[in-house]
Amino acid sequence: QVQLVESGGGLVQAGGSLRLGCAASRSISSLDTMQWWRQAPGKNREWVATITQGGSTAYGDSVRGRFTISRDNAKNMVYLQTGSLQPEDTANYLCSSWYVGNHYWGQGTQVTVSS
Repeated sequence: QVQLVESGGGLVQAGGSLRLGCAASRSISSLDTMQWWRQAPGKNREWVATITQGGSTAYGDSVRGRFTISRDNAKNMVYLQTGSLQPEDTANYLCSSWYVGNHYWGQGTQVTVSS
């Protein structure tokens, strides 16, 4: 089993940035793909970014060029560096990982962007 705990959310003005973190309960070098998602009230969950064990990354169209996903295997952490935030980026940001065929989720960290 894997527990994931997100951190780093908060209130930020438009144009600002936040670094979100996801702490895993086991070595992330043993985990498969790790991802960031987000969900705004009344909207479907939206995929944001993916990083593989090998470090390959991919991004959703709405964040590509503004957000960067990274992993620190030594600290068992995955990060999402956000930038040029806009009000439409306001959402609960969730971390997820795949491990032995199961998909695990954290509770999320709230990001609110004011105009």
